[in-house]
Amino acid sequence: MSSDTVISVDSLSKCYNIYNSPRNRLYQMLCLGKKCFFKEFWALSHVTFSLNRGETVGIVGRNGSGKSTLLQLICGTLRPSTGTVNATGRVAALLELGSGFNPEFTGRENIYLNASVLGLTKGEIDERYDKIVEFADIGDFIEQPVKTYSSGMYVRLAFAVVAHVDADILIVDEVLAVGDAIFAQKCMRFIREFQKHGTLFFVSHDMASIQNLCEKAIWLDQGRVRQIGPSKEVAQAYLRYTLQHRYGDEVILEEDQAECENSADNVLAIDYEAKVTFQDNLSESSSWKTGRGEILSVRMENCDSSSAEVFEGGERVRLTIEALVHEDMTSPILGFIVKDRLGQDLFGENTLPFTDKTSVPAVAGRHLVGRFEFTLPMLPNGQYVVMAAVADGTLHDNIQHHYVHNAAVINVSSSKVRWGVVGIPFEHISLEVFNG
Repeated sequence: MSSDTVISVDSLSKCYNIYNSPRNRLYQMLCLGKKCFFKEFWALSHVTFSLNRGETVGIVGRNGSGKSTLLQLICGTLRPSTGTVNATGRVAALLELGSGFNPEFTGRENIYLNASVLGLTKGEIDERYDKIVEFADIGDFIEQPVKTYSSGMYVRLAFAVVAHVDADILIVDEVLAVGDAIFAQKCMRFIREFQKHGTLFFVSHDMASIQNLCEKAIWLDQGRVRQIGPSKEVAQAYLRYTLQHRYGDEVILEEDQAECENSADNVLAIDYEAKVTFQDNLSESSSWKTGRGEILSVRMENCDSSSAEVFEGGERVRLTIEALVHEDMTSPILGFIVKDRLGQDLFGENTLPFTDKTSVPAVAGRHLVGRFEFTLPMLPNGQYVVMAAVADGTLHDNIQHHYVHNAAVINVSSSKVRWGVVGIPFEHISLEVFNG
């Protein structure tokens, strides 16, 4: 294994003996191998690949294809039937929900248990304990048995631990599908920072996530590697396969169509409502600041100034950002970005294009109010987060003084669905039938 190779998998296989009844298991023990009372099930068969330091690989495949088995073999929680797997460095994994936890222990006790299993000493855990608790953000539940936790709280605590053990290899198996958008984005920010120096295995049924996060992907099918290559090529091949498996061989996925669409797995809401939840205290949101300016509030309302929590697609809305100037600013700027749960930027704007030529200085103590009126776009089902910022400067030379990641949360529900990431309102759609 070369110095750059951190994971080497060679002809890796895992076989389970399946017994029809406990009696057959007993017979197998008594006959000393002279007769076979079980059937072999190969969950993984002759898998070979290698991964270099700093690479991110996505694992795709249908349920039962061997994804979780492969990850458990890499982690060392399973022993292979044949073949070898070598991993260099500390491996931290988020596998099935609750793995690595004792349900009778409190959150505090499980932090020490899980972190010690991952290789930290008690002294190292003591040093990082407060940061782990802050990252998990589960309040007083940290002193409660984890058997009382919701699935989202399980994920919060587990991810908080693996985020603070200085792992060289991180394995994430579908767990980010659980939990709220704010925590999911916190995890994604950590993952993107981890990608700069670490090696990442990412398992998901969301092909948009695979293409967005991973340079390479491995497609497993019935325990065997069906394809390894660039994530976009593998995702498109897997999507074509799943559609053909569901609808038959007549399904054709055009390559140029796939180029234009960000993901055919995402659905587009044509008629939808968006519910907006605002943070009660922006200072508690994930943010950073210089101290020269501060975002005070972010709110959305109808353009007739009537406040509402639910908005319909195509409706004219107003997003208002209020900020306080702590030190003089030459050319203040307010802006926002709407992100999906993976932290991908969907749309946004700032006041700079409309104030650049007529910028007005703001002295300390003044309030800034930025109003953005627009037609609310149509989005797929799920939660979306509004990021807000206050800055000072010009287009090419500016400094952000307060950047709030989670200023507001938008919950979108759809009544009709189409393909795509962001939709547009159609003025007219028709279908006509003519004689040939």
